Amino acid sequence: MCLKESRADIATNDVAGNFSVTLVDALDTFVVLNDPPGFEDAVRKVIRWVSFDVNTKPQVFETTIRVLGGLLSGHIFAEKPGQPFHLPWYKGELLQLAYDLGVRLLPAFNTLTGLPYARINLRHGVPKGESVDTCTAGAGSLILEFGVLSRLTGDDRFEKAAYKAFFALWNRRSDIGLVGNTINIFTGLWTHPEVNGIGAGIDSFYEYALKWYIMSGEVEFLDVWQDSYASVMRYSRAPDGFWYRNVNIHTNSWNPHGTYIGTFKERILRDITFRAKMECGLAGIDDLRTNARNDRMESFVLSETLKYLYLLFDESNPLHTDDSHWVFTTEGHILSLDPSLLRPISPARRKLRRVENVQCPAYHPPVLSYDDSEGESGLMGGVMWRADYDYARDLIGRISTENETRWWDPEGWCMLPKHEPYTYDFVLSATGEIVSEDLHPSAEKLVPVDDGYLVHNVTGLRVHIVSRLDGKGYDIAKLGPYAVKTGQRIYFNDSQLVLSSVGGSGPEGATARKPRIPEVELRLYLDFVDPLLQLQGLGMHDVITETVVVASTALFGGDPTIPAQPDADRPPLRFGHGDGVRIVRFPDNPLGCAPYAEKLDGEAIVVARGECTFLEKLIYAQKVGASGVVVLGNEDHHINPSADAEELAAAGPSIDEVAIVVLRRGDAQLVLDILDSAERYGLGAVKLVVEPWVDGPAEADKSSTPRDRPGEEPSKTERVEVPPRVLYLNNHPLLNTRLIV
Repeated sequence: MCLKESRADIATNDVAGNFSVTLVDALDTFVVLNDPPGFEDAVRKVIRWVSFDVNTKPQVFETTIRVLGGLLSGHIFAEKPGQPFHLPWYKGELLQLAYDLGVRLLPAFNTLTGLPYARINLRHGVPKGESVDTCTAGAGSLILEFGVLSRLTGDDRFEKAAYKAFFALWNRRSDIGLVGNTINIFTGLWTHPEVNGIGAGIDSFYEYALKWYIMSGEVEFLDVWQDSYASVMRYSRAPDGFWYRNVNIHTNSWNPHGTYIGTFKERILRDITFRAKMECGLAGIDDLRTNARNDRMESFVLSETLKYLYLLFDESNPLHTDDSHWVFTTEGHILSLDPSLLRPISPARRKLRRVENVQCPAYHPPVLSYDDSEGESGLMGGVMWRADYDYARDLIGRISTENETRWWDPEGWCMLPKHEPYTYDFVLSATGEIVSEDLHPSAEKLVPVDDGYLVHNVTGLRVHIVSRLDGKGYDIAKLGPYAVKTGQRIYFNDSQLVLSSVGGSGPEGATARKPRIPEVELRLYLDFVDPLLQLQGLGMHDVITETVVVASTALFGGDPTIPAQPDADRPPLRFGHGDGVRIVRFPDNPLGCAPYAEKLDGEAIVVARGECTFLEKLIYAQKVGASGVVVLGNEDHHINPSADAEELAAAGPSIDEVAIVVLRRGDAQLVLDILDSAERYGLGAVKLVVEPWVDGPAEADKSSTPRDRPGEEPSKTERVEVPPRVLYLNNHPLLNTRLIV
């Protein structure tokens, strides 16, 4: 032991509690370190020495996450057979200790609101005159440990108490969906200054909402997570996306101070070793400027800090590949529930709440150069190659290294990051006109159905849309007075819905432009150099010589669905009209986000999606004489590109002389296949023709086949099934919608 003999705070420390907190807190650290003998020794010592019949007044929250969580995690590993930490001699002693501790903590919840006192005496209960203020994290981050304790012991008092406390906080959120940091447990009122953030005092409230859903499947906690996350991302996140402000939960006013922590595992290890490592452990740091240390090591150093740091380096650790529903608690303890302890979902709820794949999008490093024209792979760069790297470095005041300055250019620039709002609110209008909100939509306009809602008239309906965690689009989270839950769908059956181009009709229709058709059918075919060429004779039986795809049109540029009829101001649109235009691609500029070196004569350029805006791709193509751009999408739903009025004004009116369309992933692959065939076998040019619009794109009649060109043998064609159509708002695909008109 490396404690001074004269420690004055032993047995009275608010966190330690005089019950061997460090030993209990470190139990499952032995699991992460793959040390079965150490785990068994620690379990024996806890059983022998730990008792909660002590006259101390620890924090309910800290005792729950450090001690109760440590005991439960240790019990789960000691009891579970078939893994290296199973202890045959173990008889549930850790669970008995956890139950004893839970019973001693329960009196803290005996309040009118259900919110617990922040502290409790483990022998005598809540003392008179105890403070009635607590923080959101302290009262709302107990459901993991208390819930698991109830499921393992069959005593539901613990889970009910934590559940009531959690929703006592959530039900007191502000009108903009934010909870405060500190609350009075008797009045249920937020205390001054009523601010929200993601830091100490509130952070684990969000964490436990998501993790309890992951572990238990209780969907109401997923709803809280999604709603609170959306509000924080909208109101607390700074415009650059690098830091989060403390904002007033009612007005969204904020204090302009914040920090950004950006570092790497090697630097973390190096800094901890240099600053905190002592002979007997890791000392606390009183002042980072002077590195003044104190004679104290928190128990979470072993249960959390070093555990996570070890996992960063141990990439083969079994925890990295275990996809079961276990979670780390906010203290770093590993908890899970056996399937027999999960509560089955009722048939009605299962039908209403279909499964959603809730995953954070994977990080994609910057690409320095691409391998091929498809732009899907290439030489990857590190973090310092990100366009916002210098901005982040400047935020934390980090001095640039000599290696970094080698890549600087006196004429260079640093990107100022800017993120789109995470949530939006719209009052819908079928024609794009400004309309007043319908606060009480009738059943003739909006009705609930078995799996969501059916909309007959969109005019005046307010929708609240939220970005999906998987990064694939947006979902409608609120439709008029109704909350739209995960798995529900909104069906739109409004025959007045149209796709309006930029500059659509305003309140008086003075700037009205003709509505656009959202999708157009494109026919691509090989324009053979030798009409007598027989593919079968060359052994190319699988070559596709003609295909029909459905592309999404843009809200700017020329409208490819309108026949080529010149007006008095500009020449006719060449893109896909007449006998068609040749499509080309440039391997050295696969994304179309840089100037082209070659001049064109009306060809359409095929580019991949990404790196720059759709408008920029079209401008670069127009400058070299292209008639338009075909964007190869990487998603399975349609995207109708849009642009701001300021961007279009800068592009000029000539942008209407060229067109841009976007293909879904399956259609994009067909285009690549026919281009590859033409280049590989020298079959001539690939041409694109816009099919005449009659009653809709060809997916309305899946049995139809494209026409063959006169004088040729019937060609091999292929048609791709088109997925259900979804509603778009300002170029945002709303993936939980379906258009049925």
